[in-house]
This record gives sequence, C-alpha cells and structure tokens, in this order.
Amino acid sequence: MKAIGYTSPSKTLTSQALVETDVPTPTATGHDLLIEVKAISVNPVDTVIRSTAAPENDFKILGWDAVGIVKAVGENVDLFAIGDRVFYAGDISRDGSNAQYQLVDERIVGKAPKSLDDAQAAALPLTSITAWELLFDRLNIAKQTTASDQSILIIGAAGGVGSILTQLAKQLTGLKVVGTASRQESIDWILKLGADDVLDHCQSLSEQAEAKQLGTFDYVISLTHTDQHLAEIIKVITPQGKLAVIDNPSTFDVLALKRKSISLHWEFMFTRSLFNTTDIIEQHKLLNEVSSLVDQGVLTTTLGQHLGKITPENIIKAHKILESHTSRGKLVLEGF
Repeated sequence: MKAIGYTSPSKTLTSQALVETDVPTPTATGHDLLIEVKAISVNPVDTVIRSTAAPENDFKILGWDAVGIVKAVGENVDLFAIGDRVFYAGDISRDGSNAQYQLVDERIVGKAPKSLDDAQAAALPLTSITAWELLFDRLNIAKQTTASDQSILIIGAAGGVGSILTQLAKQLTGLKVVGTASRQESIDWILKLGADDVLDHCQSLSEQAEAKQLGTFDYVISLTHTDQHLAEIIKVITPQGKLAVIDNPSTFDVLALKRKSISLHWEFMFTRSLFNTTDIIEQHKLLNEVSSLVDQGVLTTTLGQHLGKITPENIIKAHKILESHTSRGKLVLEGF
C-alpha cells in the first residue's frame, strides 16, 4: 500500500520532508479495524511529530484524523462490521492515516456522519474529541440548554479545535461564549459558529473585556500561545475559575495562578489510547454523539480548506499553512 511519511525528523520544512513509499498492508487482529482511508485532515500535532520524533521502524507515517471504510476486523471486534463508514483520530503511538490502509482500535472509532461527505467529516474527529474532553471531562461543565450566568473565553477560537469547541459550548452548555481572533475573516468565522462576542488576542484581553462590560470569565480555554497570554488570562478569569490548556508553553508560571486559586487542567486527546485507560471506549461514544449532532443539524463541519489529493506535496503545503499560524478551520485532503 502507499504511505506518506519520513525516515528522519525535519524541523525545517523542505520539499523532501515527507515522501511516498510502499509498505505492507497490515492485518487486523484483536480490537483492530483495518480501514481504507478516504480523506484526512492535518493537525498541528503532525508538524510537531515531523519536527521531533524519530521513526520507530525506519519509516514514520503521520496523520491523526481520517474517514474511511472498514475492510477487515480483528477477532475481538463487536462495535463495527466490514463496510461501515467510520471516522477517528487514531493513536499517536501507532502508524497514522497518511496511508491507503490503517489499523485503529475500534474503541476510539465512531460512525461517520451520514450528512457529510468524506472531506467534511475528516475535519472533525481529533478536534471534536479534544473539545469534548476539554468541556465535559476536564472542566466538568454541565450539559444544559438553559442559559446560565457563567461564561467561557476560548483563546484561538478560529482554529480547528476552537471551531468545534465554540459550537459545542454554545449548543450544549448554557455558557456565554467569547472567542478570540485577530483577523476579520477569523472574527466573522467565530461569530458564524455561534460565539456571543470576540476579542482580539493581539490586544489586551482585560481592557477589551472591561470596555465591552463582559466581566470576568468562569472558564478559560487556551488553545495556542498560552505563555504569551498567561498574564492577561489571570486578569480576566474569575477568582476560583478554571483554566484548561492544550498547547506546549515554553514557560508556565503556575505560581501566578495561586492568588485567585485558579485550577489548571491539561487536555491531551491521545491519553486514553496511549495508556489504554479503562474508559477508552468513551472516545467511541463521544464520536458517535458528535456524528448524531451533525446529522441533526446541531453541529457543522469545521472544514476550512480542501487542499486536494493525499500526496506528499499537498501534506507539506498543509504543514506550511499550520506553521504560519494563519489557518481557519481544518485543512483536509481527499483520495490517493
């Protein structure tokens, strides 16, 4: 089968940073599904792994977002059957989705939304899992349809995670939802997804919140550049508020959270699959729920750009866009 990846990591993105090669098609055993990949999306984690991680078996296949068809199942599989159309984010410790076929544990796979095509559906798995776990597992925010007097600030709301997080927070909680963005197209995108207001993260968040009479925020989710925003986050968060983070700050002054008794919550959507946690099947359940919400019209795809076929050149193009920090929504490729 065709697979796209690398033999050595590369911090500098060149035309040879990712290449195509032929590798054996894997065999499904245990809880694994063998999935024929139809469409993928590219995430910041792909660029981080490409820059830092050496291949375990001579060739590293990237990709942690896909839609595909189940072609074979392991002997312990009972959630899916051959022919099912599925979507998933996979396991960071295994070969990724930038290949014609991929093995994935059924317990982290969901039924793909029927109302979306492959490219539209491929935009959702990794970011949906991340956003869902942030809201309902890490911050323990209640699901409710009636408005509450609490609010949430999402820093970097126009990106992949932010795009679905904004929708989930608006549609499934009673929180007032405020996002941040700096470009007009990103501001318009966030408002379209349901945010009640938008702040410019290139300016003082506290001054803007005061000028707009937004008060302080009970919850803050920082999706990018947390180290740059931390001082302002502390100003705008309510005493005894909750801060959740997904990025990798180069520095982080935890002591600065003490005065307001701010609790800190990390989210890494690969934790369940990496450690085979006892609740690993929760990702299967939440993906199915996201799929159902999409088909009901409650959630919409977060596809930002369709970059064409699944080729080394187009995946490199996606990495360049992500590393420029100018993406809006998700970057998707489709077909080999």
